[in-house]
Amino acid sequence: MNDNQLLRYSRHILLDEIGIEGQENLLAGHALIIGAGGLGSPAALYLASAGMGSITLVDNDTVDLTNLQRQILHTTARVGLPKVESGRQALAQINPEVKVVPLSERADEERLAELVSHASVVLDCCDNFTTRHAVNRACVQHKVPLVSGAAIRFDGQISVFDSRHGDTPCYACLFPPEQQYEEVLCSTMGVFAPLVGIIGTMQAAEALKLVAGIGESLAGRLLLLDARSMEWTSIRITRNPSCPVCGKSAHAAEVTHTARTAHHHS
Repeated sequence: MNDNQLLRYSRHILLDEIGIEGQENLLAGHALIIGAGGLGSPAALYLASAGMGSITLVDNDTVDLTNLQRQILHTTARVGLPKVESGRQALAQINPEVKVVPLSERADEERLAELVSHASVVLDCCDNFTTRHAVNRACVQHKVPLVSGAAIRFDGQISVFDSRHGDTPCYACLFPPEQQYEEVLCSTMGVFAPLVGIIGTMQAAEALKLVAGIGESLAGRLLLLDARSMEWTSIRITRNPSCPVCGKSAHAAEVTHTARTAHHHS
């Protein structure tokens, strides 16, 4: 780190748990953020200010006036711009040293696998189950920790799914992909503005801890917030041995597929 960086990150370096080594881990880290909206906004701002070396923002939407009630990455002047470009501008103003890669696209399964394989940590800040499950599959496949957050009306939730540890659950253990869940959208249900700030900031905190290698993550725990009463509930979640994504049968299928692919290419 140069003198400027030692000053910029001095309040992190003063923390025994982080210190110079932890901050250097962050500077070498790469966070992939899926969604540059309500949750992605505070998550990206805190990751950039804290010195995450590179941040890839993935979102195919443009900034709309209705976003500005809660999506603090964006400004009135940037209405109509792609969200990732607005985000790139905001992060550059906070910390020009951070490398920001803005991808204005809706990443499919194959693209997600490619993006996840280059990341140190993935933050799921999207708003639909299809993408959430695709992100989870890619994270399990490449053994990259996933920080997942969700917020609607006054209800928020956050957890970490870390497939580097064989005994912890993945997102599909908690929400089986074959089950039908009702998609609830902010556009029809509404969302309390600071709620996305609370959950998104916590996503940044978990991502920073994972990359810096400090503390204990939320893996194996689901935190639920009711912002009406500001009450937190912590639920222990366990791995589902028959999970189609991370369970034994999924692993066996993956091994067979890899063996077949290797045989085919040889």
